[in-house]
Amino acid sequence: MILNRVDILIRGCIILPMNRKAVIKDGAIAIKNGSIVFVGNRVSADGFRAEELIDAHGKVAIPGLINCHTHVPMTLFRGVAEDKPLKVWLKEAIWPLEAKLTREDIYAGAMLGCLEMIKSGTTCFADMYFREDVVAEAVKRCGLRAVLAEGIIEAGDYVTGEKMLKNSIDFAEKFNGYADNRVKTMLGPHAAYSCSPTLLERIRNEAVDHGLGVHIHLAESIELFREFEKKYGCSETQFLDKLGFFDVHVLAAHCIDISEEDRRVLAGRHVNVAYVPVANMKLGLQSARIKELADLNVNVCFGTDGPASNNTLDMFETMKVGTLLQKHVYRDPAVLPAYQALRMATINGAIALGLENELGSIEVGKRADIILIDLSKPHLKPLHDIYACLVYAARGSDVDTVIVDGQILMKNREVKTIDEKEVMKKAEEHAVALLSRKN
Repeated sequence: MILNRVDILIRGCIILPMNRKAVIKDGAIAIKNGSIVFVGNRVSADGFRAEELIDAHGKVAIPGLINCHTHVPMTLFRGVAEDKPLKVWLKEAIWPLEAKLTREDIYAGAMLGCLEMIKSGTTCFADMYFREDVVAEAVKRCGLRAVLAEGIIEAGDYVTGEKMLKNSIDFAEKFNGYADNRVKTMLGPHAAYSCSPTLLERIRNEAVDHGLGVHIHLAESIELFREFEKKYGCSETQFLDKLGFFDVHVLAAHCIDISEEDRRVLAGRHVNVAYVPVANMKLGLQSARIKELADLNVNVCFGTDGPASNNTLDMFETMKVGTLLQKHVYRDPAVLPAYQALRMATINGAIALGLENELGSIEVGKRADIILIDLSKPHLKPLHDIYACLVYAARGSDVDTVIVDGQILMKNREVKTIDEKEVMKKAEEHAVALLSRKN
């Protein structure tokens, strides 16, 4: 018998491939050179010999979760701007703190965020912030995967807008494919209300010229929407459509206060929507209406937003809260079933980031971004419906093993790539120094 040699063989787990609604009860996954080379029943994997054998009995394997909207370095602001409306939260708390940030602060915050995501099963995230080269370094160090966008805000200052656009383009060109291709890049205009029409057109043109997607906030607050509509005579969505902004691949976060006409624009332009339920609820905002978007075949994924407005980067929490919120909004328990929610956190997220050929499902040929969840917990017993178990009962702390690009980042809850205690210590030191720093 000729044995097939692989790098990692995972055996004995339940497998949820997520490219279809299927359950492999006693499964095996073989990984070689960072790719999945076998998915199937355990008995069919007897011909493999692995450098690393993972006994996964009592666990379920799913694709790594994909967080499609966050600002990871804002871990340093966790808990410092609580119980404030969005406008006050931004202008009186967050923006003044951000003005004091150093590169070292951002790195410390990004490292803490990456650690938190590894520990809770997120393997890929979409980030929009400043000095994203520092975030890219943290991603490389931790072993995660990310789609990063250097933020662009004009806010009435043409010179600043031009400078930030140049920085965003320079970053995107330099870091696309960084960290053994685990980092991809986008352009990151903050929002339609914080960038002028001229700058937004420039961003669209640059995205076309460089073959880049765009990550933007859209229709986040009804207060901001009213100001924008008064100024331009239409919604943010319609305004961006008139500019031809949706001619490129767009990831739009929030999409709360939008009309049926707006939803049809998003559907017709194939805009990807990041649903951010926890942060929206915490800031007292409305909820995106996922059913209307899904009925129009809009690709909807999940995002946590930054740790300053959510407080955690736990995608399991986001899945549960987001799913329950939709049932509450529609007064319908059948809205957004658990399987659909898990797809939003996996394959839909990959589509939103333009990575559906590489990520989002456990199937042969895709990159090996896989997590194992330990089912031997009281709150996960008895196991009647595995999808309901993961969406309504599981927590980030139930994640046992995390694999990204065929590399084991965490096993038995022990992170292999970085020193957890040192990362947390550094982040606390930087947070204390930041809050005491004078302008």
